[in-house]
Amino acid sequence: MECSNLSAPNEFILSGFPYPQGFKLPLLLFFSIMFVLTLSGNSLIILMVIYDLQLHKPMYWFLCNLSILDMTLSAVVVPKVIAGFNEKIISFSGCVSQVFFLNSVGCTECFLYTVMAYDRFLAICKPLHYGNLMSLKACVILSLGTIIGGTLHSAFQSSLTFHLPYGENNYIDYIFCDIPSILKLACIEIHVIEMIIIIDMGFVTITCFLLILASYAYIITAILKISRSEGRHRAFSTCSAHLTVVIIYYLPLFSRYLRPASQDIMESVVCVFYTTITPLLNPIIYTLRNKEMKTALMKLWGGNPE
Repeated sequence: MECSNLSAPNEFILSGFPYPQGFKLPLLLFFSIMFVLTLSGNSLIILMVIYDLQLHKPMYWFLCNLSILDMTLSAVVVPKVIAGFNEKIISFSGCVSQVFFLNSVGCTECFLYTVMAYDRFLAICKPLHYGNLMSLKACVILSLGTIIGGTLHSAFQSSLTFHLPYGENNYIDYIFCDIPSILKLACIEIHVIEMIIIIDMGFVTITCFLLILASYAYIITAILKISRSEGRHRAFSTCSAHLTVVIIYYLPLFSRYLRPASQDIMESVVCVFYTTITPLLNPIIYTLRNKEMKTALMKLWGGNPE
């Protein structure tokens, strides 16, 4: 693509969320309510873990990390989507920040889901060594590792994206700033850059997913060897919530970033699900499918945990 002006644009124009005429107010209410519920639900998870000593365990430490990431993901995207119903302009620096934090949080969550699967693997397959292998120090190191890994990964991809020359075309045909949409505006041939980004993103995503599958293969094998049905049920219940949120997280991720981009309405639906619905579902799933979380919730509300 040839451009007459190769200086970086001062701002971008987002296409915004596509909606039929007359649906503006309902959609504004929908995104606003989802945003408030996401912040409230994930904050409640953190409060329960802090409040209840029974939840001072590695699994819930990682769940607190996940809640913080979900709130961050929602805060990075949803307010701008809401603002986009009236004002579709985003500054260049705002676009860079959105891309960086969106990818940083997304990659960190990939790493964190893998760590959470490893935690469940140790708890079920190596119960006698679990306390030593998953100590407080190990939890902190693993958590910091996920954040550092996600930050470095995002910095690499963001630098590749925004060091490209851009011209006068500053219209991003998407709801928010993300790498596939921005690359289309570059004024040079981007096939090599696209390939590097896709390989890098695909390697991280698929590797984490395969490690999670490997962990659960060992976990399921170990659970099936448990003779008592009550023990099998307890073991399955500790893993079902995590496995559910992993599936919910990866399906839209694969759909958006590991297949050719399209501009149909389904792209917007996938985007909404990934950035708005998933961060809200996580605390609901963990609360409803985990007996310890339900008990802690009753205690926090001052009710009878039984």
